[in-house]
Amino acid sequence: MSGLLVQIAQMVLMLSILVVLHEFGHYITAKWFNMRIEKFFLFFDWPKKIVSKKIGDTEWGIGMLPLGGYVKIAGMVDESMDKEQLKEEPKPWEFRSKPAWQRLIVMLGGVTVNILLAWLILALLYSTAGHKYDSTEKINQDGYAFGEVGKKLGFQDGDKILSVDGIKQTQYKRQVLDILLGNHVKIERNGKIQTIFIADSLKREIFEKEGKGFIVPRLKNVQIDSIANNSLAKQIGLKKGDVLISINDEKTTYFDQLQLTLRKFKNDSATIKVKRGTELLDFKTKIPDSAILGFKPKFDISKEYQKVTHYNFFQAIPVAIEESFAILVYNIKNFKLIFKPETKAYTQVKSFVGITRVLPTTWDWEFFWNFTAMFSMWLAFINLVPIPGLDGGHALFTIVEMITGRKMNDKLAGIVQTIGMVILLSLMVLLFGKDIYDIIAEKFLK
Repeated sequence: MSGLLVQIAQMVLMLSILVVLHEFGHYITAKWFNMRIEKFFLFFDWPKKIVSKKIGDTEWGIGMLPLGGYVKIAGMVDESMDKEQLKEEPKPWEFRSKPAWQRLIVMLGGVTVNILLAWLILALLYSTAGHKYDSTEKINQDGYAFGEVGKKLGFQDGDKILSVDGIKQTQYKRQVLDILLGNHVKIERNGKIQTIFIADSLKREIFEKEGKGFIVPRLKNVQIDSIANNSLAKQIGLKKGDVLISINDEKTTYFDQLQLTLRKFKNDSATIKVKRGTELLDFKTKIPDSAILGFKPKFDISKEYQKVTHYNFFQAIPVAIEESFAILVYNIKNFKLIFKPETKAYTQVKSFVGITRVLPTTWDWEFFWNFTAMFSMWLAFINLVPIPGLDGGHALFTIVEMITGRKMNDKLAGIVQTIGMVILLSLMVLLFGKDIYDIIAEKFLK
């Protein structure tokens, strides 16, 4: 199976699991309150159905449009936009005939299942494979290396990050997000404590030029992983597995030191010392103007800096709950960043097409379930946003009804639902269009 097919298979399987279970949350709570379920569809049955079968009062099926799915509850204006039955008198089994508190529970059923699913997946992962993350404490032993924009922000290679906005982070991937979301970064440089302020205008440069690569763990003991054809490294006899020790007796302990030293001696003669097995070898050459040897270093962050903690299933449950809500908090913070136009973070928002392209090209079940848990919490958050057409919009109107004692009439509810669906579908079209353009530009315009 090709890498692209593996990516597509992962996304389809993940969406299928999340959509079916989310809609099951609505289904089971509606059945609990004796509401009639007319349809249960994975994906939307537009322009037509792929397959369907009616069992009892419910039509079960799979639609052609892979933008989610829906449960059609009798007497409710929802994604199906079927308003014909609302012209008739309410029936006892219809959604609109039930008390507000029951309707609210049905509306929140999908979100509740998403959250419970994330807890279950993470608890199972932590009790089998262990709770794994790249430790900032281990990375700080050698510090970080920075790209051009990172250095423009005021960082230097070797800086150790102590906290962001006064909060110490234990996980590397979240620390990168903390920097993008925060303003003040406390660092240790050569034994001295300093604070770097990050303006939103500079965050914009990160998104436009380097992305998350603006900061990486400092690569120690530079080992050659692969060598390019017709490169200087190949010409002088360097091999995969060689560890670079020095250039003209100047130590190259870190990859950033190697890059600086190569630039220092470009167009000059140099002696490159490497360790091959137990031998120390010297290679004499002239460093080209490009200051590039032509190899890729070997660097596996998961082995170098990963921290693993094992739990039994019951110990893993509170850890899973804590982690899931940490994921939710970061989703909320990301929205805060996206809605700051000066950062241009909104240009990084992706549709399912864009997300599929960043999934791994080889199947990794541990990654898959971790990502599914994270995505489940993300869907829970998105569905709670009080926009008509989403669960949060329905829930908001129901809560207002419970407080005021006044119910929105069915005609107005239909209009609001239509407006919400138009907004949501327009956003989806824009995101899909952007991702498809990016693919075309990458293949044919660069």
